[in-house]
Formats: sequence, structure tokens, C-alpha cells
Amino acid sequence: MLTSGELEATFSPANGMVCSALRHRGEELLGERRGLDVYVEAGKTMGIPLLHPWANRLGGFSYTVDGVEVTLDRDSPEVRLEEHGLPVHGLVSALHEWEVVGSGDTRLVAGREIAGLAEFPFDHRVEVAAELAGDRLTLTTTVTPTGARAVPISFGHHPYFVLPGVPRADWEIELPVEEHLRLDANMIPTGEREPAGDLNGPLGERTFDDGYTVDPAGVTFALSGGGRRLEVAFEQGYGFAQVFAPAVEDVICFEPMTAPADALRHDPATVAPGDSFSARFSVSVA
Repeated sequence: MLTSGELEATFSPANGMVCSALRHRGEELLGERRGLDVYVEAGKTMGIPLLHPWANRLGGFSYTVDGVEVTLDRDSPEVRLEEHGLPVHGLVSALHEWEVVGSGDTRLVAGREIAGLAEFPFDHRVEVAAELAGDRLTLTTTVTPTGARAVPISFGHHPYFVLPGVPRADWEIELPVEEHLRLDANMIPTGEREPAGDLNGPLGERTFDDGYTVDPAGVTFALSGGGRRLEVAFEQGYGFAQVFAPAVEDVICFEPMTAPADALRHDPATVAPGDSFSARFSVSVA
């Protein structure tokens, strides 16, 4: 557990450095959903999980990057499927068997080498560094190629936020988004975009499962109510966001994404051998 000021953050380093709890003045700010054990055993997301090596949905079971053709086996234990039967949220083994490489009272770093995966044949090391300073938690994710191939960058995080003791109808949200990504019937981006418009205001009965572009130089999402304000700052490397607020659950997600959903199938950005790619976002509470 990391502790600073009035904020406490709990991680499971071995499981992709998922943040399983974030407490402010003793109250939980994360949607714990089915809990850490179910996340570990079945991949049902909760807290603040990493989505790697891709975030959200793929539009099919094959992709090609730099001439390397990859086919996913829908029956593979590596592959998780969503409600439309499509691959979602990366590969199972990529988020297990991590090792701690640095720790302290306010800082924790863990990672692992990923190699030899038929579903993602781009050998690399991935690390997540968590740092707590004052009432701000910062997460930095770094991908470093370890083989001869460039590595496609398509990861993200999926934080579930709540305001304890405040009815969902009274939650106020600030969404500094630019363009809305149009989706097909399977929730896959079509490639078309439209102005997002002004989405700030009460969450009320509104629901979201939408992708957006954001200013890659940095933006700050916010959730407030009941005298508490929670800010999620995309600080570096995140040019896209997924906003998720379902009708059946009192949570909202401001998901920092390095690429839109289905990016692996559409000429994603890559990091070359000898280089590293890092993306950073933070959560602060007042």
C-alpha cells in the first residue's frame, strides 16, 4: 500500500500492477465490482487495470503490423471475448506474473518481459510505475522492445470511479474531449469522426460507451459531487479516451488510451528497437 496525505493506494503488482483500491479519507473511490480475485481468475476488470497489449475491442481475429500477420484463436485461453464475441482488453498472460523492480513508501514499480506469444509476436518489456505525492496518484507505463521487431502501441487503462455517498444523478462530469469516434453495430470505430460537443454537466441518467480524441499535449477530466472533486489528468502519451458509464452500475470511467479501439488492425504507431515509449496519467482528489 502507498500512503500520502489523505490518499491510500493498494496494488497487486503480480497482476499487471492493477490498482485494487484508492481511498480518500478512508472512503473508496474505485469501483471494486466483482473484486480482485475475480479479476485475477477471470479477467473481469475492476479498480484501475492495465489493458495490454491492446485496449478495448478488436474488430476481428487477425491483424498485420509491419508485414507481420497475426491470427488470434478465439478458443485460446489468452483471448478474452466481449458481448459481440470479439477480442477485448488484450491478452491474459500479459497481465500476470509481473515482478516488483522498485518499491518504497510512496513509489512502486513492477513489470515483466513478454516474448514468444503467437497472439502478439512483438517481444518487449512492460513496466508500470506508481507514485503517490500529496493527494495525487501518478501511473507511468513504459514499453521497451526486447527483440528485433518494432512493437505496436495500443495499450490503455480502465479506471472505474465512484463518489461514495453521492447519488449518481448528482455526479458532475467534465469531459475535455474533441472529436467523437463513430462506431458500428459492434462498437468498433468506423474511421469517421464528428465534433463531440459540450458534454460537461450532471451525469444524471446519461450513459456512455464512447471513444474520443483528446489533446495529446494533456487534458484533465473531472468528477465532482458531495464536496469532493476527482481529477484524471492525461499528462503524456494518451491522445484518445474512452468514456464508460453504464446504466446498470454506478461507476464512470475516464480511460486513457494510447490509440483508439481496433488500432492494431489499422496501422498503429510503433516503438522501434532501442527506444522506449512511455505514457503517463494521474488521479488527484480534493
